[in-house]
Amino acid sequence: MGDNPVIFVDADACPVKAEILRIADRAGVLTTMVANSGLRPSRDPLVRNVVVPQGPDAADDWIVENVSASDIVVTADVPLAHRCVQKGAEVLGPTGKPFSPQSVGMALAMRDLKQDLRESGAISGHNPGFTDRDRRAFTQSLAEAVQRALRKAR
Repeated sequence: MGDNPVIFVDADACPVKAEILRIADRAGVLTTMVANSGLRPSRDPLVRNVVVPQGPDAADDWIVENVSASDIVVTADVPLAHRCVQKGAEVLGPTGKPFSPQSVGMALAMRDLKQDLRESGAISGHNPGFTDRDRRAFTQSLAEAVQRALRKAR
């Protein structure tokens, strides 16, 4: 108890950065944006930008090394979600869907299956487009996750 939560964002392709910053600002929660490329600077003392070296999984590795069980992670990267769930963090995808210890294994298996099917030519395409409905669901899920984390920290 007493550990203030941090929101870690896998920021390179995150479509909900503005929503994260708005919710974190209202709650007074530190947000750490982690990316391989430049991030828009922020004057907000509750926003920290971390630019990691180029390379596979550099941002993921940095997040995993720094996240704790009291934190929230926002990512669409299923292997990163799996690693963060194993550390006890609450993890949300940008559509608001939570990754739990019960669901992340199946999500990882489905990701691998779809990748194999794409590589074999059995299916084409990737994920469906991001919608306003996804954005609203994410906003609701993150607001609830932040409130849970703050209650735990008290």
